[in-house]
Amino acid sequence: MAKVHEQVEAEFENIEHTLAGMPDFKSLPNLSSLELAGLAALIHNFYNGIENILKQLVNAIGKKLSDGPSWHQELINTAIANNIISESTAKKLRQYLAFRHFFSHGYSFELDPKRISNLVKDIRAIFECFKDEINRAIDRI
Repeated sequence: MAKVHEQVEAEFENIEHTLAGMPDFKSLPNLSSLELAGLAALIHNFYNGIENILKQLVNAIGKKLSDGPSWHQELINTAIANNIISESTAKKLRQYLAFRHFFSHGYSFELDPKRISNLVKDIRAIFECFKDEINRAIDRI
């Protein structure tokens, strides 16, 4: 289990580094389209880190995920079902999953500063809650 803990801690550090690069949500209306696209990439990176952690823990408890198109949603559902994260945290993370999908399949000129503002505003608090739940889950595994 020490290996999983080390891998999760490394992901936590990567996410912290990503969050440190984010501007305050109040400044979003003043960002250029290029800066907004960069911020969108940081939000995407944040959620990729979340998924990396969840995959580590789901794998550690011996659960397998499909490799079909809905594996991202399945990952969250498996994490809830196995008490890795709460339904409340999952609900908050699903908005980042939806954004990840948009970012991967959309165009940067379609980015809505208001929608991104909502994601940036709460991202640090959501991450702290997620970290607490992950640390408790690691202690149980």
